[in-house]
Amino acid sequence: MLKKLKESDLYLPIKLFLNKQGYEVKGEIKQCDIVAKKDDEIIIIELKLTLNITLLLQSIDRFTLADIVYIAIPKQTPMYKTKSKQIKKLVARLGLGLIVVDIQEKQQYVEVISDPKEYQPRKNKRKQSALLKEFSLRQGDTQKGGSTTKKAGLTAYRQRCIRVAEYLSKTDTASGAKIKKAIDEQQATQFLYSNYYEWFDKIGRGTYKLSDKGKAELPEWQLKIKATTS
Repeated sequence: MLKKLKESDLYLPIKLFLNKQGYEVKGEIKQCDIVAKKDDEIIIIELKLTLNITLLLQSIDRFTLADIVYIAIPKQTPMYKTKSKQIKKLVARLGLGLIVVDIQEKQQYVEVISDPKEYQPRKNKRKQSALLKEFSLRQGDTQKGGSTTKKAGLTAYRQRCIRVAEYLSKTDTASGAKIKKAIDEQQATQFLYSNYYEWFDKIGRGTYKLSDKGKAELPEWQLKIKATTS
């Protein structure tokens, strides 16, 4: 069974690893956990038993002393075991390198996961397209940043459903095709069929009316729309 780890347990494995690559290595130089030097190249490595904001802030500060900065954590760190992909992205985004040390009873293994480099995240075109679509379709600035509850969201989708509900509130019953033509809502039939907010009741083939829930909630949402556009 492994003893309880200390940050200093990471030092010797990393020092030996760097020595083999021709670096001179010293510990605790001007509050830096590890400083390695080879010719004109300087590397600073900060050691921690877990990834936390303190480690990241310390590491970022080290860029005032050297261009190459790594953070080093045990491979056994619970957060790394469960969120390694996110950690790699975060570290890369900050321009840092990442080293993990696999601490075994008789042997320690050092692995350089990533070297410091300028990070340019790859865009997810599908998600970006959805973001821009919601941005362009939503009328006004309808929701405060930070409010995440389902009921709080006056999204573009909800705004379009409100238009369908408003039409039904005036005509009692209608088909999706009729609503589509009347208010120029291309997805009217889909909104009625999906009935995400439970605002619509199907009363016949392709024919709907406003549900009791829709009648009760529609005035509230109409007021919210008015508040955001006035």
